[in-house]
Amino acid sequence: MSEPADGNAGLSTLRTIADYQFGAGAGTALFPPADSLTVKRTSSGRPQQVHAEAGRIVSFGIDGRFTLGLEGGRRLDAALEYPAYRVVVDDESEPFVRDEKNVFAKFVRETGPNIRPGDEVLVVHERGEVLAVGRAELDAAAIEDFETGMAVNVREGAPVAE
Repeated sequence: MSEPADGNAGLSTLRTIADYQFGAGAGTALFPPADSLTVKRTSSGRPQQVHAEAGRIVSFGIDGRFTLGLEGGRRLDAALEYPAYRVVVDDESEPFVRDEKNVFAKFVRETGPNIRPGDEVLVVHERGEVLAVGRAELDAAAIEDFETGMAVNVREGAPVAE
C-alpha cells in the first residue's frame, strides 16, 4: 500500500521521530514540507518506508526507529553539524564501502563523538562525500581505539558517479 505524503499528522509524527533519533532539525531535513514523498504503509496502516524521487529516505522499524536509506543519509549529511552520526574513512576503504562491505575499526579516521552501538550512521569519505549508510556496531570511543572489529554494518553503498 503506497500513498503520497502531504502535510498531514503522519508526516509530522515522522519528523518528530527523526528529531528524537538524530537531533533537532533532522525531521525537516529528511522530510521537507515542499518535497514530494511517498509513504508505503503496512496493511495495518503503520508507516513502513518513505521514498522521494531520488530514492529511499528511511524505513520505519518495528522498534520505532528509522533505518536510513542512502537518500536519507545524504539529506542528514547536509543538515547535521559535522561530525554528528558520521564515521569517516579514507581512499583505502572507499571502494569497499561503496560496494556495501562493512567498515572495520582500523580503517576509521574519525567518528561522531556521540555514536552508540545500534545507531544509524553515515559513512563518509574524509573529503566529505557520503559513501554509505549503516548501523554502528561499536560506540565512538571503541571505534577510534580498536585495531580490530567491525565498526559499521553497511546497509547501502553509494555507487561511483559516472
